[in-house]
Amino acid sequence: MKAQPDAQLLVLQLQALDTELDQLRHRRDHMPQAALVAELTTSARVMADRLTAIAVEIGDLEREQRRAENDVEVVRLRSSKDAELLDSGSILDPKQLQSLQAEIASLARRQGDLEDVELEVLERLEEAQKVQRQLRDQEATLRQQVIDATVERDTATAEIQAEEDSVSADRARLRTRIPADFLALYEKLRADKEGVGAAALHRGRCEGCRIELTPVDISRLRDAPADDVMRCEECRRILIRTDESGL
Repeated sequence: MKAQPDAQLLVLQLQALDTELDQLRHRRDHMPQAALVAELTTSARVMADRLTAIAVEIGDLEREQRRAENDVEVVRLRSSKDAELLDSGSILDPKQLQSLQAEIASLARRQGDLEDVELEVLERLEEAQKVQRQLRDQEATLRQQVIDATVERDTATAEIQAEEDSVSADRARLRTRIPADFLALYEKLRADKEGVGAAALHRGRCEGCRIELTPVDISRLRDAPADDVMRCEECRRILIRTDESGL
């Protein structure tokens, strides 16, 4: 293939723009801001699950507390009625009187046990409510962190996109100045060679594969017409001769 030296240098410029675009895309795909947003979002989901769990726990404890309160109230009412009966003096039979006094004592013990249960449930409920308040505070902080990180990510993305747009515009203009067949060869090689289709020969070394050329290859390049499109014998990329080639 033939291409004027100026066109070959343009392909080298095009390669530089393509390399810059690849670097910009890599930056966009591996932004620390994006990783932080993903991490914080995951933490937010975990926090939401914890809040749901503590809300369920609080609901269960509130129902348990109401049951404990009801149990205490039932015993209290029964004990009150027995006390009123005892104080009324209407029971004259000693055995009935002794039985009533025993029942009142038993109810007092039962009420004490139930009040202990009620107090224990109340303590657990207050602790769960304390945890819920702490989680809500943490959630609010986390939610703000997600918002801030998202703004930073979007700002960084917009900056990279602006650079991409500028470089892409330069690339589009440059492509129009390169012969179609030469451009097609470059694009094919770039697709096959990990994004690098053309490389400069710099002081006897291919900048594509970074391998020093043999004296025979150097001689071949030196003797070839300036408009010959040369290829690296090692990596087969287009090899562009410049003033720094060392020929």
